[in-house]
Amino acid sequence: MRLLPEPVRRLAAWCAVLLLVAGVVWIGVRLCGEFRTAVTPVLLALLGTALLGPLYRRLVRSGVQRSVAAGLTCVAVVAVVGGAVYIVVAALIDTGDQIIDSLRSAAKGVAEHFGSAGTGLDDLAANARELLGKFGATAASNVISGVSVVAESIAMAVLALLLVFFFLRDSHRAVAALRSLAPGGTADTLEAMARRAFAGVEGFMRGTTVIALIDALCITVGLLVLRVPGAVGLGALVFVGAYIPYLGAFLSGAVAVLVALADRGFVIALWALGVVLAVQVLEGHVLQPVIQSRTVQMHPAVVMLAITAGASVAGILGMLLAVPLTAAAFGVGAELRDRYGGGTGPPPAPPGPAPAATSPEP
Repeated sequence: MRLLPEPVRRLAAWCAVLLLVAGVVWIGVRLCGEFRTAVTPVLLALLGTALLGPLYRRLVRSGVQRSVAAGLTCVAVVAVVGGAVYIVVAALIDTGDQIIDSLRSAAKGVAEHFGSAGTGLDDLAANARELLGKFGATAASNVISGVSVVAESIAMAVLALLLVFFFLRDSHRAVAALRSLAPGGTADTLEAMARRAFAGVEGFMRGTTVIALIDALCITVGLLVLRVPGAVGLGALVFVGAYIPYLGAFLSGAVAVLVALADRGFVIALWALGVVLAVQVLEGHVLQPVIQSRTVQMHPAVVMLAITAGASVAGILGMLLAVPLTAAAFGVGAELRDRYGGGTGPPPAPPGPAPAATSPEP
């Protein structure tokens, strides 16, 4: 090795580090896949804890006992999520037939303008329900593969909710437990890394929730002005979809435009498309720079790559978890850079457990 030039030795060292990190990450992903039934509820519970932590801490500061505060927080999230899902599903069921009829009418219009070229589209629209049923049956047989998967999903959701309760209630013990597991004299570093990682996840969830709420309110108001049916449900769909950056907004906006096309016609659908595009421009040029820059700083290219990688590993669930996990990794990297790379970031957190009522760790 000494015969090699210094730049070559540095390159070899970095390559060895990258290969080691890639191997550890690959093994970790494989293990998470094998134990997904246990890992998925933990990750979802961490996201829920990061999102609900401020509400829980406010209740504790108001004098509410910890267990009661955690229980009230979990009940609140169940009510909100359950209500949103019910509204979305009811709205889509009510307008499903209208969307099919709208597509059939659109295909007939194409056939009138283009003659035989539009006949295929007309036939496709006429048989859309049958095709959708066949495709749905095939997809269900390949993806769901029986009632056991549904039961497993319900069990994971219940487990995640229970973990949120315990993470919130026992958050004041997290720092002490983490320091007790740290080897040697690494307790301070491990605590600081954990704080940075959780702060990144909490910042992402908080910023995304604010942006999702503003998007949902703006689109709901626009759809109500246009008298599009199911405007509240579509707004709830926009709110839920915003937790998957870029792709979620695109899909929820497309559903809103389709519902407008089904019930109100082509012109109103264009207006609905204008509303969706205007909200997306507002989000991309105002809300994202102002809100997310104060919570977590990630380039849009990094976000898109993280979403793509998450989708390739775990589908929709991976898309949901990819960005907050990347935010946590960025927080850990920033802490290590500040400690060992001569960074100018904030000083490391002081040793010892944080105050009971303000500790953000799950």
